[in-house]
Amino acid sequence: MSDEELRNMISLTLTCRIDQRENCSDKMEQFLKRCFYQSGQYNLEEGFSELDRKLKEKEAGKLPNRLFYLSIPPNIFVDVVRSASRTASSSSGWTRFIVEKPFGRDSESSGELTRSLKQYLDEEQIFRIDHYLGKELVENLSVLRFSNLVFEPLWSRNYIRNVQLIFSEDFGTEGRGGYFDNYGIIRDIMQNHLLQILALFAMETPVSLAAEDIRNEKVKVLRSMRKLRLDDVVVGQYKGHSKGGKSYPAYVDDPTVPSGSITPTFAAAAVFIDNARWDGVPFLMKAGKALHTRRAEIRVQFRRVPGNLYRRNIGTDLDKATNELVLRVQPDEAIYLKINNKVPGLGMRLDSSELNLLYSERYRREIPDAYERLLLDAMEGERRLFIRSDELDAAWAIFTPVLRELEERRVAPELYPYGSRGPVGAHYLAANYNVRWGDISSDT
Repeated sequence: MSDEELRNMISLTLTCRIDQRENCSDKMEQFLKRCFYQSGQYNLEEGFSELDRKLKEKEAGKLPNRLFYLSIPPNIFVDVVRSASRTASSSSGWTRFIVEKPFGRDSESSGELTRSLKQYLDEEQIFRIDHYLGKELVENLSVLRFSNLVFEPLWSRNYIRNVQLIFSEDFGTEGRGGYFDNYGIIRDIMQNHLLQILALFAMETPVSLAAEDIRNEKVKVLRSMRKLRLDDVVVGQYKGHSKGGKSYPAYVDDPTVPSGSITPTFAAAAVFIDNARWDGVPFLMKAGKALHTRRAEIRVQFRRVPGNLYRRNIGTDLDKATNELVLRVQPDEAIYLKINNKVPGLGMRLDSSELNLLYSERYRREIPDAYERLLLDAMEGERRLFIRSDELDAAWAIFTPVLRELEERRVAPELYPYGSRGPVGAHYLAANYNVRWGDISSDT
């Protein structure tokens, strides 16, 4: 397409969200003038030589820094990196590459991809992006823990009974099934988004906020984790369902999905960190498509109060006996702490209340999108929220054995209706560890 056609396409979705919309049209015009289209083959260096020539025209008199964003099919990553690094690298500034997931399908393919990229790039030039690490609440996780005295002493097996990492979408594959079927929910969500959040949550205090210090601590957590066993995993797949006169399709009804596919659209897993801080604490992960609600959250359930004076008032309602800290990543970002409280009146009735920080009420400004934060970090060379190669190796080592077993045994996923809370097996898995999913007992 021409430069003008590209600009028209961009302008359809371009907004001035963050900048108070002052002089919006002028800012859009300035931005669009800097957008250009260059066509070429991914695997031919001639196309990248032409790109290099065009860039040099635009860069004249400026320090030429170049950031390539590889939002392309993974099978052509290496072709593009080879051609771009050889013929379109900056001669005097920096050259960096943002790589989108999937970073392989298992330990072997991920290692092969890393080795291939490092033939042409240094590790410092590779920015493996996981947009969940750019979410406001995930960014706030270490602030909450390390800058508030009230939390850090509680952040261990002594006070925490279990931790739940929950991701759900209220829609199916929506025509994206061809891509999804090759990877499944464990590779698409669990092995990266949820595991990265878990590592940030569970890491020891880093030496500093420098990128390498934080990533060193995350690697230690991942390397301390037990490899997943099949007994600790439940998989599901959504089936067709009619509700309120409306029909919802099954996963295998998606025309881009092979008939008879057993690729999971839901998975729940119990993982354990074998170190002094977290020994014996179950970390329960759950991720699924076509569920009853859209949410991503971390739920920390604390131990019960020993010798609780109010156990008669609490009765059998375990929720009232358990304090719970919830970090809701999306939608409606919030942090809230469930506490037990007396209901006003002459009797002694207890109620579970919430100390609630709802971001939209406390902070009136719009929250930047995760990609905005991460793109800015990549431009500034800030690597804290990007994934290092040894981190990736450690993450795949946890999941690869169970993924192989699921595929070799052709384990059939448990079917669950579109728009439901997911397969029953997930509740049995949690019950094995004396845990009840926090998002089931309450819709807050």
